[in-house]
Amino acid sequence: MADSSNGKKVIEIDVSSDTVCPWCFVGKTNLDKAIEKSKDSFDFKVRWHPYFLNPSAPKEGVKKSDFFGQRFGAAQFDQMQSRMSQIFKGLGYDYDTAGLTGNTLDCHRLLTHAAKQGYEKQHALAGELFINYHVEGKYIGDKQVLLDAANKVGIEGAEELLNDPEKGVAEVNEELEKYSSRISGVPHFTINGKFEISGGQPPEVFQRAFKAAV
Repeated sequence: MADSSNGKKVIEIDVSSDTVCPWCFVGKTNLDKAIEKSKDSFDFKVRWHPYFLNPSAPKEGVKKSDFFGQRFGAAQFDQMQSRMSQIFKGLGYDYDTAGLTGNTLDCHRLLTHAAKQGYEKQHALAGELFINYHVEGKYIGDKQVLLDAANKVGIEGAEELLNDPEKGVAEVNEELEKYSSRISGVPHFTINGKFEISGGQPPEVFQRAFKAAV
């Protein structure tokens, strides 16, 4: 494992995730808390990789209540929404249930593109897209929503990428095969290539993995 220029051990974290996954938002929030508590001991490199919870979801977007109600049934959907609302409130957020959901390929194209400009920017973009979708009720299949998020965190070339529906698709598929083909759910975190964590675990779980990984 590499040391950074300041002598700290570097913790490398590979995250498989999908923007429409609420547990991925929870996982990122708790990961960020763990990193903040551990930054005096370690430096961190976080890389985000694609996963498709609903690969056949429509590009044009449909109401969350309609899409997930049909998929899980009204009763189970209501239970899921109630539970997630409580979890989000515990993190300091209101969980949106009124917006649109749909295909996330453009999100993954943008995130993969962002990684070329630095993993810190990619990490910031992942967080912005999570907030857009899960808290603000914005549709992450809307090109303008994606452009606004990219501009906010300083990603260059986003408009050129999103204007060409084929641009970056091969890279997304390569990432999907390399990092996410063997897993069955997200979020999935791999710490220094050896410790694996699944789900929206509390910060303490990540902190223990950081220490064990060195």
